[in-house]
Amino acid sequence: MKTFFSFSFFLFVRLAASGEYDFTFNGFRNTNLSIDGIASVTSNGLLKLTNKTQDMTGHAFYPLPLHFKSETGSTLSFSTTFVFAVLSEVSDLSGQGITFFASRTTNFSLPSPPQYLGIFTESNNGRASNHILAVELDTIQNPELQDINDNHVGIDINSLISNKSCPAGYYEDSTGSFQNLTLISGNPMQVWIDFDGEEIQINVTLSPMGMPKPQRPLLSSTIDISSLMLDSMHVGFSSSDGPFHTEHYILGWSFKMNGVARPLDYTKLPSLPVHKRKVKSVVMATWLVIVSCFFVLLVVALTVVIVRKRNKYAELLEDWELDYGPHRFSYKDLFQATKGFKEETLLGSGGFGRVYRGELPNSKMEIAVKKISHDSRQGIREFVAEIVSLGQLRHRNLVQLLGYCRRKGELLLVYDLMENGSLDKFLYGRKKPTINWTQRFQIIKGVASGLLYLHEDWEKVVLHRDIKASNVLLDRELTGKLGDFGLAKLYDRGSDPQTTRIVGTMGYLAPELPMTGKGSTMTDVFAFGVFLFEVVCGRRPIEFQADGEDVVLGDWVLENWKMGLLMETVDQRLREYCVGEVELVLKLGLLCSHPVPEARPSMRQVVQILDRDAELSELLPSFMNFSSLSLYQSIGFDNYIMPITSSDSPLPAVSRGR
Repeated sequence: MKTFFSFSFFLFVRLAASGEYDFTFNGFRNTNLSIDGIASVTSNGLLKLTNKTQDMTGHAFYPLPLHFKSETGSTLSFSTTFVFAVLSEVSDLSGQGITFFASRTTNFSLPSPPQYLGIFTESNNGRASNHILAVELDTIQNPELQDINDNHVGIDINSLISNKSCPAGYYEDSTGSFQNLTLISGNPMQVWIDFDGEEIQINVTLSPMGMPKPQRPLLSSTIDISSLMLDSMHVGFSSSDGPFHTEHYILGWSFKMNGVARPLDYTKLPSLPVHKRKVKSVVMATWLVIVSCFFVLLVVALTVVIVRKRNKYAELLEDWELDYGPHRFSYKDLFQATKGFKEETLLGSGGFGRVYRGELPNSKMEIAVKKISHDSRQGIREFVAEIVSLGQLRHRNLVQLLGYCRRKGELLLVYDLMENGSLDKFLYGRKKPTINWTQRFQIIKGVASGLLYLHEDWEKVVLHRDIKASNVLLDRELTGKLGDFGLAKLYDRGSDPQTTRIVGTMGYLAPELPMTGKGSTMTDVFAFGVFLFEVVCGRRPIEFQADGEDVVLGDWVLENWKMGLLMETVDQRLREYCVGEVELVLKLGLLCSHPVPEARPSMRQVVQILDRDAELSELLPSFMNFSSLSLYQSIGFDNYIMPITSSDSPLPAVSRGR
């Protein structure tokens, strides 16, 4: 490919009556250059033609047209000089090069391969109708364009096959010896281009920046460009980037018609960015390509590839799972959906597994895949049967469990994707809340409705056993949905759930669990009460302190309530909230997290209270025969007999004024 740092600069200059025009840019800050493509001007005044975007081109244009013809129709003389630099990440490999050129048009929107530098295409390269005079600073050898090497300067007439070219360098004035210059060295260099209209001769000179202009030009060619140069032409710079992440810069530029371009002031030119280069030789790159190709061919030839591919997607599938066909996903589909379970698709992780975002390859359905381990075959059949049963749950406040997959020591659960992730991310670690009280209250009501469905409205009783803010997920509309049924247990109505293993999360476990080891709907209600505190207070259920005095959220709320400071527990980041709703939720949380299971309300009663179909004070009379009522009184629950707020009266709002 032809690497051509194409510094595409269009200058539109209308000549004055004298036929002369000149300008000088010592940096490009506060200039009115016209740029397109990926070109830009940096904050310190560098004209940046490329930005490491492969196969893209940048142009920069002076905003006024320039007349190249005298009144008699002859081509006028002109002189220009500019300082450039090519910064490549690889020490001896580069993207395309730079060109300075004059053209009849500024429209170069047609697709152009990188080696054509954004000024030619494969179809128009070499056409006389182009009307393009260019000087190329080329850094890649393209045999199809007859390049002499990968580090040369050339004069181009309507084509990237140079009219004349030579290796990049300069001739010393004292000895006349030729000194080579490496265009991709990252060092700034200066170019002078002088055209004598009378002698019809063009000279191109190159040297390191700061060095006086060499007396002997690098290139000199007698070219009649009278038919090429029109009356009004655009001059400028163009550059294209190839696969090696190269940046092309112009530091300063001077131009004059019918005279010598004014010298640049090096002290005013902007500084190049600090550039770290990767050392990599062409030989090493070539060997890497050869070895890689050989390895690919070898792997394709070996039958072990097939074996490895089968192992990669190997699953555990037993006869009893055939009945669950519609609920079982193939591991290959899940692997492809999550891009191989890469970190970039990871949504989160916890004690029971890692959750990945994915898109099923055929249906394009967005899903969440949770990977959990199972190190024993014992009970896995029963567990999968429950997973399939849970997949039949249908409620707007439950995350839909779509199915499962088993592979070696892993069990993968597939859910609907919740775009806004888990609720705990909106409650903790943020200086400002991203959800207001109205949204929080709707999430609370939604989770309560979903839990009621699990406990009472489905064909079986489902114990969730892990209710917490991190397991409440939010969809695109911030609808709260209870998810993660990895610990769920279901049983027929009227039967004993037969749970003997304590599962859940510290801070949400009901106090009777360590004593009985049995979960129930009331243990879910207890965890729901702690969840209510989380949402209102914006605090974790247990906050570990350096002095060892850990703060239990439920105890902290209860103590504040007993001191008459219940509203002091509200999340300080909430600017506005409904006092009646907040007070109701906090007191409901205290009742749900009561230490005695029989004293807790059912989820149907919870939903009725949240919907204002029942009063919180109405719950206590039904528990008056409870033998441990003194336990209510010992923690102040006898105060619940007092009415909270009439369902017919409006709920006042409060503003923190912050």
